[in-house]
Amino acid sequence: MKRIMKNKIRIGVIGSFMAFIFLMYSCKDDFLVVPVTGQLDSKILAGKLGLDAALIAAYSQVNGRGNRMASPSNWVWGSIRGGDANKGTDPGDFSDINPIQRYEALPTQGVINDKYNGNYELVARTNAVLRLLLTADPAVTTADKTAIEAQAKFLRGHAYFELKRGFGDTPYIDETIDVGGGIEKVKNDQDLWPKIEADFQFAVANLPETQGQVGRVNKSAAKAYLAKVYMYQNKFAPAKALFDDIIANGKTSNGKKYGLVPKYADIFKASNDNHEESVWAYQAAAGTGSVNNANPEFDLNWPYNTGADGPGNCCSFFQPTFEMANSFRTDASGLPLLDGSYNVGANQLVTDMGKESTDAFTPDAGNLDPRIDHSIGRRGIPYLDWQKFPGKAWIRNQPNAGPYQTKKYAYYKSDKGSLQDNSSWTPGYTAINYTIIRFADVLLMAAEAEIEVGSLATALGYINQVRNRAANAAGFVMDGAVPAANYVIAPYATLGTQANARAIVRMERKLELSGEGHRFYDLMRWGADGKTLIRAYIAYEKDKYPSGAYTGISFTDNQDELLPIPQNQIDLLGADILKQNPGFGAN
Repeated sequence: MKRIMKNKIRIGVIGSFMAFIFLMYSCKDDFLVVPVTGQLDSKILAGKLGLDAALIAAYSQVNGRGNRMASPSNWVWGSIRGGDANKGTDPGDFSDINPIQRYEALPTQGVINDKYNGNYELVARTNAVLRLLLTADPAVTTADKTAIEAQAKFLRGHAYFELKRGFGDTPYIDETIDVGGGIEKVKNDQDLWPKIEADFQFAVANLPETQGQVGRVNKSAAKAYLAKVYMYQNKFAPAKALFDDIIANGKTSNGKKYGLVPKYADIFKASNDNHEESVWAYQAAAGTGSVNNANPEFDLNWPYNTGADGPGNCCSFFQPTFEMANSFRTDASGLPLLDGSYNVGANQLVTDMGKESTDAFTPDAGNLDPRIDHSIGRRGIPYLDWQKFPGKAWIRNQPNAGPYQTKKYAYYKSDKGSLQDNSSWTPGYTAINYTIIRFADVLLMAAEAEIEVGSLATALGYINQVRNRAANAAGFVMDGAVPAANYVIAPYATLGTQANARAIVRMERKLELSGEGHRFYDLMRWGADGKTLIRAYIAYEKDKYPSGAYTGISFTDNQDELLPIPQNQIDLLGADILKQNPGFGAN
């Protein structure tokens, strides 16, 4: 069973930390002096074990600790808003997501406040670590303090990156400001990018190349994240310099040279966690006594009513869109249809929309990128090692959500009871690490940087590395001894012009990273080009659902690029402190 072991960072920190504190008190005569409830002895926290326990508490917040809206998977904020998937399930179930899907976000929505609060909880935990370092026990070495500081600043940089691209500029709180010390007076009038860069630059300078526990961040991960921050600001030259170094020399925190996992499906298998493609992942574990230590934010997102014959058994959220599935169509030479004609005529995928699972069905016979059947559950195609996906029988409300199911990060039948957790209301909690940055993402960002300031030939090589892995026939989904569909994929011979090269790498990111929370943020950082793509998705998708799930959908410039600042935060601090984002009321 995959549990938290010596090579993994312990996520379930609270119980172990409090047990440690109890032992420290019970070994002294003054153990009968009971501290104030909820208060910890500063001397214990100032020691190396206390500092590390506080740091682990920060690591534990990365997955949201049960707050699925704060997870870096961004299945709502990046994938649903980006058109990879729709909310799925019944219209009235978790209806707070419905307005997000239609770009009708409201400052009063609970899910938006969850995203905001969850990331500030991580900021608070990292700042607590940094404050403790100021009064660290003299026995804690300078090297230990620097190592802890670098990890805390990496995690804080991640939290503010999530806030920046989600909400724009939000109040910047560091370790010098605490409750009662003016925190309530901090405005959201500072540019967060320099602060985020500074944290990752410190991490790059001070993190080791490898770690004793694989879940801890390392130097290469910090370089990759800093390069990503540069990409969001169109700082292509410094991003390229970092990518050059990462691609040549980068390694995982457990010492593996960065590379692509040979078989695409193996990226998302718990039994293959912490592989050579994992630049940074949060560590998940099953059977620890708390599903918050597992992969907790996908509990709603698996096929519906599967019983013992499929994963999850609930609740059919996060279903891939028609437009996303069509995007995997390839031409006779195995290349994507960059002109958007995948949404036209016979290029559209054949689906079983409206059919019962027992109805006759003629599968799609056209050319497809093989990554489709690792990413999307389609009728008649094996769903991991469970069975062939039955279609409507595993979909809670097809008129509201369409004929497809999510497939990435689903657990295998062979994982039951070991790499999957049965201790809660649903068996949908798993020990699969969520990979926040993976090497294919790095290669494709590097290709973008090369297209802008470097070499189209180098960019071509990076893109084709990703495509050649997808073309590995040993990794195709099989139906017995033959491929489950007509998989036709090939590398590019040339990228053509710079404009064509941009279109190629952007499509490759869409296909390679579908459902992984990147799409909306990519579209927004591509500016006008990205907004053209999002409007094309809306125009195609809006009439596909008999339930009217997309009725009224539209994207408004200078508003829908960002989420609104939660209204309860403005009410708490005052409109003179927190300025609302454009389009959402008083600002």
